[in-house]
Amino acid sequence: MTSKKNCLALIPARGSSKSIPRKNIKLFNGKPLLAWTIECAQESNAFERIILSTDDQEIAELGKKYKAEVPFLRPEEFATDAAPTALAVRHALEWLWEHQREKPDFVMVLEPTSPLRQPSHIQEALKLLSKPAIDSVASVSRVPQHYVPEKILKIMPNGVLLGLGEMPIRRMIHRRQDLPVYYGFNGLIFACRRELLFKNPPTLWGDKVFPLVTEDKYTADLDNPEDWLPAEAKMRDIFQERLEK
Repeated sequence: MTSKKNCLALIPARGSSKSIPRKNIKLFNGKPLLAWTIECAQESNAFERIILSTDDQEIAELGKKYKAEVPFLRPEEFATDAAPTALAVRHALEWLWEHQREKPDFVMVLEPTSPLRQPSHIQEALKLLSKPAIDSVASVSRVPQHYVPEKILKIMPNGVLLGLGEMPIRRMIHRRQDLPVYYGFNGLIFACRRELLFKNPPTLWGDKVFPLVTEDKYTADLDNPEDWLPAEAKMRDIFQERLEK
């Protein structure tokens, strides 16, 4: 069973960002991007400890300002573009055990680049993770039907238009009602049991990964500068909906 004491909130926030410089501290609707994730974790009332894992001193100070714990700076080898998130998470768990004898049973990774998540998403994910049959939980949203594999097209070297696997257009599914439903990771939440992080190699994924299905309106793509303003507008729409309820 999960509880505030045995589930750790971990917020990974590297200093470097190639597409949007200093992305994690860039203002997003009037606050640093990082602040929205810290405050959401606090508002969920789901964690006794909310730890920020960063390699950057400025980000660390900002995290402390918003009342996240920053007990260490992440080593450089776990803060590169190529370093898997699982390595950074395991480093945090190892540090907590070695220095404070803390050993949470579960960990929830909350990435700052998903500022539209709601406290209810965190609470729902913890309910899922508390079930013995579940190893990992990941938030997902439905893939728009015009993006599913059955609708993807390719142009052949001779100019002919075909579906995936060079399927003739006439054999493709054309009725929306007949298309299968697909889901994709949306980055709001990744959570798992502690022991998965100490496998070789460490992983967030057990054999039984369950989805937390969320509406697409909570998904923000912040990969490029042009993504910023639309994501801010989505957040304002969410706030307006909450006020109207």
